[in-house]
Amino acid sequence: MANELDKKDAVRVVLTNRKARHEYHIDETWEAGIVLVGTEVKSLRVGGGSIIDSYAEATGGEVWLQNLHINPYEMGNRYNVEQKRKRKLLLHKREVRKITGLCTQKGYTLIPLRLYFRGQNVKVELGLARGKQNYDKRNDIRDRDSKRDMERAIKNRD
Repeated sequence: MANELDKKDAVRVVLTNRKARHEYHIDETWEAGIVLVGTEVKSLRVGGGSIIDSYAEATGGEVWLQNLHINPYEMGNRYNVEQKRKRKLLLHKREVRKITGLCTQKGYTLIPLRLYFRGQNVKVELGLARGKQNYDKRNDIRDRDSKRDMERAIKNRD
């Protein structure tokens, strides 16, 4: 029984959007399911896809993921679907209402941060993002470098 729970809670990250935290301030995150076809899931298990240029938008009481590229499954033949089709995200109604309200504010957008398997299910971590200015990016790089230098000095001291 405990082994089954461990498998269900196991998380295996397939795709990450590494540029997202550099380009945007992430204010809030949500976990959403995603509606996929069988060959898309198989292709993700193999590790084929890109989440870099994708974004989500809330329309008509639903949230849709745009421009998520999933490579066609090699052995999928006629069951393969369009690579960059829009895909529906599965969220609770209250989450959809909240996301819709927040995304209508100026300067905010909804971007996927990572795509992963939680047990058998494919999940997407969505982030409510505000664009960073160049000086914000430079400050982040400066802070990261100084933190790395401090950790290196502490390590060498011992």
